[in-house]
Amino acid sequence: MCGRYALFIDLKTLIEAFGLSLSQPPGNFTPRYNIAPTQQVLGICQNADGFRHLKWFRWGLIPHWAKNASIGNRMINARCETVHEKPSFRNALRYRRCLIPSSGFFEWKAEGKGKQPYFIRRKDQAPLAFAGLWESWKGPDETIESCTILTTEANTLVANLHDRMPVILSPTEYDTWLDREVDDPGKLQSFFQPFPSDLLEMQPVSAVVNNPLHEGEGCVARVEVV
Repeated sequence: MCGRYALFIDLKTLIEAFGLSLSQPPGNFTPRYNIAPTQQVLGICQNADGFRHLKWFRWGLIPHWAKNASIGNRMINARCETVHEKPSFRNALRYRRCLIPSSGFFEWKAEGKGKQPYFIRRKDQAPLAFAGLWESWKGPDETIESCTILTTEANTLVANLHDRMPVILSPTEYDTWLDREVDDPGKLQSFFQPFPSDLLEMQPVSAVVNNPLHEGEGCVARVEVV
């Protein structure tokens, strides 16, 4: 699964890496080292003219038909193997896809009597792009735009920690994933392969990341495991 990640690259790098059309910084854009479900996260969408832009979402997709927003708390991930058939996700897969930019993600491994957190990122420290879906939900008093992150089978590196990992797209796949005219789920299946292990690295980090209220560089700093 993917239940915690970070985004701490600077805005200039973000714009260049994803080919964004941005006239001014998005509100509240600050480095984040411990992003958790139900929090506001940045996504990248593409309009009909092909221009990519940043958009804020609540992490945890709320289907448009939901009676209340609380269902989103359970919808932080969507399995790529079944996303095309699940009522909560199938329309978003066809019409509302996005990228979720990330500096890396966290996973935990049972060690002794506890769990040791690890931070996984690219070896070259370039940003990652998670495959995401988004939805707009209208409640009695508010409209919430929310998202989910697709997951796939873990590669050989992440499999040491967990059997699932986020679907990570390569830059050559961004255009097709964001193209609003591509509405056949069958054309997207090849994107769901595990990201190559040899492009990633992982390091043990402090247990401070276990608490989603904790922020700062200490969440991603390497620690020695005894």
